[in-house]
Amino acid sequence: MSTITSKPAVTPDDLLKMADGDRYELVDGHLVERDMGLQSSYIGARLSYLINRSSEEHPYGWILGADCGYQCFADDPDRVRRPDVSVIRLGRLPNEAPPVGYVRIAPDLAVEVLSPNDLAYETDRKVEEYLRAGVRLVWVVNPDTRTVLIYRGDGTIAGLREHDELSGEDTLPGFRCRVGELFMTPRQV
Repeated sequence: MSTITSKPAVTPDDLLKMADGDRYELVDGHLVERDMGLQSSYIGARLSYLINRSSEEHPYGWILGADCGYQCFADDPDRVRRPDVSVIRLGRLPNEAPPVGYVRIAPDLAVEVLSPNDLAYETDRKVEEYLRAGVRLVWVVNPDTRTVLIYRGDGTIAGLREHDELSGEDTLPGFRCRVGELFMTPRQV
């Protein structure tokens, strides 16, 4: 008689200790690799730059990149997600001190920049997880169609095209840019 053994689940602490742990999310005890190509990575960095630039006039708070992990999901306290860009407003972190390890509160803004290997149902799942966790605004940026889908905590959804204006609404007051600015190459900037 043979016995089948299952692979033990990975914990958030295991993920923190992994040398390349920032390349993964943790879902249902399993590592999920985050494959970002150059285009997706560049768009995420460009959006971070645009938010940072606006933040000089309207200080928002903590503007974070794709290596920041969030462990803020009530239905699965061991889940770790890493949005490509996120913002935590000033006044939400105790003493404005960055936590050691994963952030245990939901960001105010979470951005997912689609990569070639992203599946629609996986992105939809992430958006729903973010909203259930209390994220006020989720942007899904699609480089292929040069569009942004906006999901709000109140359940409304909007879509923007390249010539439309992306606004931080009441989450990032004062932030505005044309959607097409996200896709500008270094030669166009």
